[in-house]
Formats: sequence, structure tokens, C-alpha cells
Amino acid sequence: MPLFERLYNFACWLTQDRNEAEDLVQETYAKALKGFSSFQPGTNFRAWIYRILRNAFLNSRTGLKSASVALDVEDNDAAMPAVNETPESILLQRADWQLVQQALEKLPIAHREVLLLCEVEEMSYQEIAAALGVPVGTVMSRLSRARQALRAAVNTMHQPRTTKKS
Repeated sequence: MPLFERLYNFACWLTQDRNEAEDLVQETYAKALKGFSSFQPGTNFRAWIYRILRNAFLNSRTGLKSASVALDVEDNDAAMPAVNETPESILLQRADWQLVQQALEKLPIAHREVLLLCEVEEMSYQEIAAALGVPVGTVMSRLSRARQALRAAVNTMHQPRTTKKS
């Protein structure tokens, strides 16, 4: 099945639940098969199927009510290089992932999804625009704002807490 793993990963981030993500991907493929006549040859299939997934998500019980998107740290650990890893470096990597995950949870869903599609799914601005049904300029604007907000959230959470002396 084309793009299955990528769609499933994106669905996991959106739904925060593996079972619901499986259902969402299954629904996406069912809708894609049913509506395949609406796909125009020569257009971007990946953007088309991501749009179906996104619309299915927005119409689901989770939908826009979703308050956060979680990164699956275990899946990302497997992709990290194992060169010169020490217990300390592993701990720091996991702490960094947790920090990024917490920062992502603070982003509005419109910013989260454009950031994840660009940075994690490596989609072009045009593909993201087609998948989300927005102009390329909106993608660029949301991506810029998402990066700024993510940076600010990480910096805020990363600052050491000071204690008052009595």
C-alpha cells in the first residue's frame, strides 16, 4: 500500500492513539479507493491522499478537539545513530525529544500539522498546500509562525528555574 508507514505515523501524531491511527489510515484508504475517480492523473498523489487523511481526521471524534500531537520517541530512537552513545548522551537525546514533544503540544493544530508535514514528512510547500487545501503563502506563513512558536516554547521550557534566596 503506497505511503502506508508515513500515513500511519502522521495519523499517530494527529490522534495520539495507535488504534485510532490504524482506523484513520484504514478509513483513508477506503475513501481513496472509493473516490479514486476524483484523482486527476498527473497531479500529486501524496498530497491527494494526505488531504483525505486530514479530512478524515477533522471529521473524526478527535478532530480539531485534539489538544496535542505526540512524537513517538521509541520510533525516533531507532533512527538515531548509535555512534559513541553513552548513557549520558542517550539521556540527553531523550530529554531533547521530550522537550520538543512538549513544545509541539503547545502549538495550534494548524501550525503543528504544517510543521510535521514539512519537517517530518519532508513534503514540499506545494504538496503541503495541496494536502491542506490552502495557498502556498499560507503554508509559508504558518510554517514560519510554527517555527518561531516552537523555538520560543523550547527556550522557555529549557531555561533553568531560579530560586529566591531568603
